[in-house]
Amino acid sequence: MLQTCNAILVNFSLDEFLITNGFFNLQWISYRSLIITCSFKEAKLFSEVVGLQQQKSDSGVVFPAVLFPNPNASKPVQLTDAIKANKPWLDSLLHRSGAILFRGFPVSTASDFNDVVVSSGYDDFSYGAGGSGTRTKVCDRVYTANEAPPDQMIGFHHELSHASEFPSKLFFFCEIEPGSGGETCIVLSHVIYEKMKRKHPELVEQMEEKGLIYNRVIGKEFDPSSPVGRGWKGTFMTDDKSVAEERATKLGMKLEWMGDDVKVIIGPKPSFRYNESRQEKTWFNGLAISYGGLRDKLNNDPTKAVVFGDGKPLPPDDVHDLLKMLDEECVALQWRTGDVLLLDNMAVLHARLPLLAPPRRILASFCK
Repeated sequence: MLQTCNAILVNFSLDEFLITNGFFNLQWISYRSLIITCSFKEAKLFSEVVGLQQQKSDSGVVFPAVLFPNPNASKPVQLTDAIKANKPWLDSLLHRSGAILFRGFPVSTASDFNDVVVSSGYDDFSYGAGGSGTRTKVCDRVYTANEAPPDQMIGFHHELSHASEFPSKLFFFCEIEPGSGGETCIVLSHVIYEKMKRKHPELVEQMEEKGLIYNRVIGKEFDPSSPVGRGWKGTFMTDDKSVAEERATKLGMKLEWMGDDVKVIIGPKPSFRYNESRQEKTWFNGLAISYGGLRDKLNNDPTKAVVFGDGKPLPPDDVHDLLKMLDEECVALQWRTGDVLLLDNMAVLHARLPLLAPPRRILASFCK
């Protein structure tokens, strides 16, 4: 057992184990190691587990942080109560890790999930005009996750990275766990930026200097076969072309009409963002998702979907190396019913793997 000023690290070879130490009375739950934060209040409500679909950086930061209810609390732990009681600590943990997975708490319905989101104290971010993903509002602050065909990949992205306004935090909730596949993959954005800068400095330099332009053709109506789905009526919340143009302009988009279809042009947009709170640059763009899973009958050439800010194509070999890097660096989270995942949208890219065996129902909420 290794004890530090802030945590106890325990490595186990037994399947069942029990430790009791002052503030702690924590039962081993079939993982080989776990960390418990030593603060009295947090220890009474949360058990922080290490060894479950996680990475550990050279500095010892675990990604994502995974929190279970303390099995020895005096009464069943409600996630809403635990969040309210430990908000500063959870904010600090999210800042360090970038992602927190809450598992094993009694969160069963969309309404329960909405209560969890509200308990965080984060302001609501309305997912309105300009968002490309197809979503259905379930209740209050809760939407379905992207309704792209479940057998298709949704590539790595920061939510609304192309937009002038984007959520700072994302919540996801597993209402029905997948039969097989359908994992949500997450990766630390600054790690991708740093690795790409070392391996492809010329690409990163050009992206920094020129920015990126995104091009996508969308039809008038919803297309259930498309990974984007939304037609321009749904995207701009109108069936009037002139109103659509006005709303597109306000969102920094340009429209080129092609009969009932329209080409949406966004940018040039910055390729990266500097995360002030973390003091690091992030890979805050839509390059990976444009190449890694947004093809449909109107868009089948990813080299045209995203280009440099001067209109020139990106080097395809470098982009494919990026996609490989994202796959190698990511953590693929296997959902369990009741899971709640909190992401720092400035720090973490997320993606969805194809669903191999239904059902699967993931809900989402967005925060300013």
